[in-house]
Amino acid sequence: MTFFEESDHNLLFRYDGECVLLTPWGNDSLRVRSSMLSEIADESIALQMPQDFSARDTKITITDERHASIRNGRLTAELFVQEWGNALQITYVNQNGEILLREIANGGALAKKARKFKPLPGGNFRLTVSFESDPEEKIYGMGQYQQERMNLKGCNLELAHRNSQVSIPFYLSSLGYGFLWHNAAIGEVHFGLNTTEWSADVTKQMDYWITAGDTPAEIEGHYASCVGTAPMMPEYGLGFWQCKLRYFNQEQVLEIAREYKKRQIPIDVIVIDYYHWPRCGDWRFDEEYFPEPAKMVEELHQMGIETMVSVWPQVDWRSENFEEMKQQGLLVKINSGVDVQMTFHGNNVFMDATNPRTRDYVWEKCRKNYAGLGIRLFWLDEAEPEFTTYDYELYRYHAGAVSEIGNIYPREYSRLFFEGQQAIGQKDIVNLVRCAWAGSQKYGALVWSGDIWSSYEDFRKQICAGLHMGLCGIPWWTTDIGGFHGGNINSPDFIELLLRWFQFGTFCPVMRLHGLRMPGEPIINQKGEEREWTGAANEVWSYGEDAYRIMVKFIRIREMMRDYTRTLMEEAHTAGTPVMRALFYEFPQDKNCWEILDEYMYGADILAAPVCHEKAQGRTVYLPAGARWIHAGSGEAYDGGASYEIPAPIDTIPVFLREGRQEYLIHQI
Repeated sequence: MTFFEESDHNLLFRYDGECVLLTPWGNDSLRVRSSMLSEIADESIALQMPQDFSARDTKITITDERHASIRNGRLTAELFVQEWGNALQITYVNQNGEILLREIANGGALAKKARKFKPLPGGNFRLTVSFESDPEEKIYGMGQYQQERMNLKGCNLELAHRNSQVSIPFYLSSLGYGFLWHNAAIGEVHFGLNTTEWSADVTKQMDYWITAGDTPAEIEGHYASCVGTAPMMPEYGLGFWQCKLRYFNQEQVLEIAREYKKRQIPIDVIVIDYYHWPRCGDWRFDEEYFPEPAKMVEELHQMGIETMVSVWPQVDWRSENFEEMKQQGLLVKINSGVDVQMTFHGNNVFMDATNPRTRDYVWEKCRKNYAGLGIRLFWLDEAEPEFTTYDYELYRYHAGAVSEIGNIYPREYSRLFFEGQQAIGQKDIVNLVRCAWAGSQKYGALVWSGDIWSSYEDFRKQICAGLHMGLCGIPWWTTDIGGFHGGNINSPDFIELLLRWFQFGTFCPVMRLHGLRMPGEPIINQKGEEREWTGAANEVWSYGEDAYRIMVKFIRIREMMRDYTRTLMEEAHTAGTPVMRALFYEFPQDKNCWEILDEYMYGADILAAPVCHEKAQGRTVYLPAGARWIHAGSGEAYDGGASYEIPAPIDTIPVFLREGRQEYLIHQI
């Protein structure tokens, strides 16, 4: 009996209706696919073959009818057909023969399946894939989950998007490998101590990618070569961005911009938030509040400030575009019942970003009504999209059922604008978006962490979120400085939190002040209709003189780092390197660095340790072994490999520099 076949550098296993195909896919990497009662499909929803990769050096060995292997560089897959039931078990090892990952065995009489296809009506399957688990392994990545945790071992994660939750199914292991679950279905992953178990609610086949590397940087480089990298960050992405919920008319926007210029405070971008439109789905300014948007944009440009406008994918039943989009089939479909997918200022459905015709239609509206005015930056809100109940099985996209393909929506939303902007000749593209999936970075996606609370707990969660996102190939990431919900500008406690968050924001890939500040004010239009309200003031001068002095100080520090930040963005563009890096990324040999969740590297040379506990006037800072460190405020030198108690009054943040590098920051923080 013959289980294995070799064909064009691929290794194929067949038994009892199942095909398993292992394909060299980039340096030290394999793509692994399995299908039941069908041939392997060739399509790829995220993976791209690196242009400079050749599989000529791949070695395939079929030892006997039950043993075979395929080696690609430092990664080898060893295949063993177990005698009980002829079940296939795959083990992945590195160049030293060390086990990186292994499928579960069938357990003899237990008759377990490492790849379990459960048939569903219509021909698809519910898929479960199970691996053995090393209890000492540490796991990082997987996107953005709102939890104060770096090592994901032991975590149960939903493979689905929500407001402030971003599911990107790639992780980096402390054992020396990276793993991408190449499946956009709604599902789950359980990083248990006994097994790691992936599931897809609805799918046609199994598809994952695994790579080996001696350092986290090598693993991340392999991953980036197969899913793409971000464009080069435009110059206006390196400085300070001003935003709030919400500047509701054009005079308010201009007054704020003029005040920044009058005070000579550096500012690169001002953001016009949602409901500047008449109805969701109109994709244009409301003439009552923005009567001359072209003049507004031109004046901002004359001040050297870029304009960003919010775009929502919702289409109100009353929108001027709703009936045409419904007739043309450009909207997300509900499988049954009344077609209302979100209720907010009316009944709304979502435009279908997975449909190329929808992307053309929506971009044409935005090209005419925004880009035609000189606007080059878009804020792509609601990108999950935010189905009110998150009952994913109720909805269907052009690309397929949401249960089967739903997680690609935010990437296709970013793609809509990126390709539209490219088509009109724009080169420097960056769009703020609330969600992402594998490959979103290729489309100029700057992800922010959603509608989080103004609390120290949420603040700490964002540090972890940013580090995980960087490891998932999303180097452009930011938060609402100060949090989104619950910040009262008259509260001394909130002002303290805001300042600590502002310091953290200075050392984020993009520095952006935003939030719904209390107390708010209602907005009533000329027809007597209540519009979306506006929050309290949220400019740097809105919180008193002491806070103003501190925030302006950190904006100027951000400006001092512009050249340095630009080099980090170049690294992200060329190699997929995170801007905001977990300590172990730079210091993988220091075991302590794999445990720390509230410090990080801003690039290779700057260590930031935000003060993220209420009323704290200092904190413990661990400095990695392998370098000496210079305190950026005092200039004092510290040995690496030890922890220190560092004072940090409200006007400063503990920041350390690798000795001999970037000394221009000394005495400034």
